Amino acid sequence: MRYLDALGTTGPYRARKRTTVPDVSGEELAELSLVPPVFVHRTLSTMRAAEPLPPAERIAALRRAADLFATSELDGQGPRDHEKAVCQAGGIPVSVVRAATTALAGRLSEVHHSVRNALPRGAVDDWLDPCAERGSGVWARRGDVFTVHSAGNHPGTHSIWPEALTLGYRVAIRPSRREPFTPHRLVTALRTAGFAEDQVALLPTPQEESEALVRGSDLSLVYGGDEVVRGYGGAPHVRTQGPGRSKILITAEQDWREHLDMIVESVSGHGGTGCINTTSIFVEGDPTELAAALAERLGSLPSLPPTDEKAVLPVQPRTQARAIESHLTNTAAGARSWLGTTGIAEELGDGSAVLRPAVHQLDEPDDRRAGVELPFPCAWVLPWDRTAGITPLRDSLVLAAITTDERLVGRLLAEPSVGNVYVGGGHPTCLKERGLPHDGYLAEFLMRSKTVIRS
Repeated sequence: MRYLDALGTTGPYRARKRTTVPDVSGEELAELSLVPPVFVHRTLSTMRAAEPLPPAERIAALRRAADLFATSELDGQGPRDHEKAVCQAGGIPVSVVRAATTALAGRLSEVHHSVRNALPRGAVDDWLDPCAERGSGVWARRGDVFTVHSAGNHPGTHSIWPEALTLGYRVAIRPSRREPFTPHRLVTALRTAGFAEDQVALLPTPQEESEALVRGSDLSLVYGGDEVVRGYGGAPHVRTQGPGRSKILITAEQDWREHLDMIVESVSGHGGTGCINTTSIFVEGDPTELAAALAERLGSLPSLPPTDEKAVLPVQPRTQARAIESHLTNTAAGARSWLGTTGIAEELGDGSAVLRPAVHQLDEPDDRRAGVELPFPCAWVLPWDRTAGITPLRDSLVLAAITTDERLVGRLLAEPSVGNVYVGGGHPTCLKERGLPHDGYLAEFLMRSKTVIRS
């Protein structure tokens, strides 16, 4: 039995209350310690009283942690064993997990560049900087303790919060009970690399007690669905990461056939599990041929266990897969189904099921079903015209605009609910470049500029 202990300010802690971490077939992989609110409170109080490492030491420690995370044995597991555990627990294809491990390590080693990119041009990050001698804006933390309610859909979500460590925050992570292996390994790597136990912690809690982390911190990052996002109601100390509802728009002067590879990758890349995977595709004109071609390409993807090197589709426990299938069937009632008509859950015979792709065609650009995001390659294809405007394209984490209409691109960039715009069709929506913002720079939330005038 593998035990995933909480990682508090006095070292690993094996709680009396623990929960099983199963694989997608129901077999037990590990036991995860669950700490009570009093443990959370004491840990966060100790972290608040701690002083951060000097900036240069933080950067050096992050680089060491990146190398340890990618290459070393940590808590008794090497990188290949770790990737297998993540694959088995989350149902993400092992090749996707391996690529995510490499990408996470790469981003960790360069996380200070993302932070520097977010620094306002009119500010410095140290009031003793010679540039501030006659007065300047100085970048300062909005608090000292930052907590994260992390997601379990993809390891890549853990490449963002280390920015807070770069800025001098003390950081506590509440791991997802679905896939706690990545944050446990990352926190272990950070501690091994030089961050003290009062700088970064792992605090698993029962769901009903998770609010203790938000109450005890200055700022929080919370992942979840629409209900979670609504629950925080725009609280200024909480940043939410909800469904991405990423989209593709193809205008009439463009030939979608030239971009079919990019469209397929946008929908199915990384197993189709991320918020930056495409949920809906809008076509100026008749979208029927595109829907048919997309369904043909996605329908050829194999159904394999997630540990198979050739696997590209996500796997879930059979019961959960059937529930997702039922939800999709009810949601898509009346739509033209190109793929997924007979169901999307293909059982593997061990208690798990592959989530196979689905493609549905809708008749109107304002059909609300186009915003239904599911954790596998599932695309809604719709017509779009200029009279519909940008309204159907709102609420997109990523919007790929395959168009030469610069005025339209300008309107999309000006739309507050569109997070990122990829222009021209050269990049899938699931692409994430190092150093560029995901949903804005996290540092925009963590920092503020203050005027400092020195005599």
